[in-house]
Amino acid sequence: MSVTEKDVRAAAPSNAPEDVIAWVAKIAELATPDAIEFCDGSQEEWGRLTQLMVDNGMFTRLNPEKRPNSFLARSLPSDVARVESRTFICCEKEEDAGPTNHWADPKEMKAILKEKFTATMKGRTLYVVPFSMGPLGGPISQLGIELTDSPYVVCNMRIMTRMGAKAMDLINEGRLWVPAVHSVGQPLEPGEKDTAWPCNDEKYITHFPETNEIWSYGSGYGGNALLGKKCYALRIASTMARRDGWMAEHMLILRLTRQSDNKQFHVTAAFPSACGKTNLAMLQPTIPGYKVETVGDDIAWMRPGPDGRLYAINPEAGFFGVAPGTSYKTNPMAMDTMRTNTIFTNVALTDDGDVWWEGIDGDVPEHLIDWHGKDWTPESGQPAAHANSRFTTPASQCPIICPDWEAPQGVPVDAILFGGRRATNVPLVAEQYSAAHGVFIGASVASEVTAAATDVKAGSLRHDPFAMLPFCGYNMADYWGHWLEMQAKLGTAFPKIYQVNWFRKDENGKFLWPGYGDNSRVLDWIVRRSAGEVEAINGVTGRYPHFEDFNLDGVDVGKAEWDKMYTIDPDAWAAEADSTEEYFSQFGDRLPQAIKDQLTALRARIAAAKAGEPIPAEG
Repeated sequence: MSVTEKDVRAAAPSNAPEDVIAWVAKIAELATPDAIEFCDGSQEEWGRLTQLMVDNGMFTRLNPEKRPNSFLARSLPSDVARVESRTFICCEKEEDAGPTNHWADPKEMKAILKEKFTATMKGRTLYVVPFSMGPLGGPISQLGIELTDSPYVVCNMRIMTRMGAKAMDLINEGRLWVPAVHSVGQPLEPGEKDTAWPCNDEKYITHFPETNEIWSYGSGYGGNALLGKKCYALRIASTMARRDGWMAEHMLILRLTRQSDNKQFHVTAAFPSACGKTNLAMLQPTIPGYKVETVGDDIAWMRPGPDGRLYAINPEAGFFGVAPGTSYKTNPMAMDTMRTNTIFTNVALTDDGDVWWEGIDGDVPEHLIDWHGKDWTPESGQPAAHANSRFTTPASQCPIICPDWEAPQGVPVDAILFGGRRATNVPLVAEQYSAAHGVFIGASVASEVTAAATDVKAGSLRHDPFAMLPFCGYNMADYWGHWLEMQAKLGTAFPKIYQVNWFRKDENGKFLWPGYGDNSRVLDWIVRRSAGEVEAINGVTGRYPHFEDFNLDGVDVGKAEWDKMYTIDPDAWAAEADSTEEYFSQFGDRLPQAIKDQLTALRARIAAAKAGEPIPAEG
């Protein structure tokens, strides 16, 4: 017997407003679940749902002495990551989605979704998950409700958002909320046994920016199913931000405190994947006199404050991090954060009930249960953990979490970093010439493709502007225009932008910069530069540090290595300018004139370098 409107009303808590009840009843009528549950975010609910998943085989409870209150889930090989080819922006005009998004007509997509969601929750429970992105009630925060038939999603959303009764209280006050509907797409007939990882081979991850709706079908994994993450926090939020005069960005946020004068600086940074984003968010400085605290590791929502500066919050309550390569050597703070209350997905299981993945500390075990649930030994010839295996863990458990990470008004942003993985051409750090040049830096970011990618030649460049390529909810050129508008609105109070590159190599393929904790030396220069304490040199890609102004004490980087990091090949940069122009051409007349002008200015600086003339300064 499927759920009726009467059942919805009987299950609804007293703080559920009428519009929520009506919407839930409408979805229940379409999806025909067998039961309904309004989630309150309580510890009792967590315990009951995690035990339910242990009992049905979706969760393995980890060794309580090694990983208290922690669990391992294994997905199917067909459901291990975001599915960009099945991710759609559904707006009235295709040109508003732009050439870098998959567009679908809203009416046509709604018809498809109606068919897919018809009886899709049969035999399952419909969970109603109210949540807040950002601190409850904060001026930058936003609300949502996800309807899902996956208890895995409920438990992950409890970690990743402020989920439960308090979020519903705010919705009950009449605040705006975003409706999000999710199903794994695997209905159950009476008496049919469920699988340990229900999903459907056909997937739709759809966004309706003009009505602030999210619908996701077929996947139970990550950002496809945890709809507060990329779907809301970036794709829908970026369109909301453009309409309402704020910014939703794929950026970490950190606080850097200079202990000599106790001055605080806040830095946001956007990097494509495999460029050390989480490591920077939880940086352990190698130079004395600085302390780093984590505000957020993945997403920043930024809004002008009453003093005219830009303020940022981390809209998430947890970290959804990639496990392989994470260790006490690369990121000790992340390792300590996930010691308890953590959900692991697609990592390996040790014989004593702990987790393991490639790159973790210690020797490789002689035996594991791999992410497929099969016996594994070092001779197996394949990784024990999936390359995109994850940990979902509360941000509050991070040993260096910033005391103001939940400050409703956010933290004031002093500098914005863009970076990519570049073995040549791009120096260690460069400062913008002008505000528009800063946007050009973000817009032209390209990163080298690693050998793991099969669709593009390794070593070639992949453009990923602002690290937002898969996440911008509207035309990317209009997004750059929004950045230019926000800069004009804030004027000189808008943070300066810097390009960084930890991955420059010498002629023998050796990294010239040690990276990791030594990236604090780059931040040191940036904050001293922003405070007007050091000068800079005009260069092809921006303003560069003087060698003598950089703190290199205790690190094996001398003048020879420094010069290699700042060697600029004008011919290579001329080719890159041509490549950037070709990339920009797909946006046609939507490309802002200021971005075209910056490409012209870059070419002028390249010509000066080629001629051995002084690099022209730019206002």
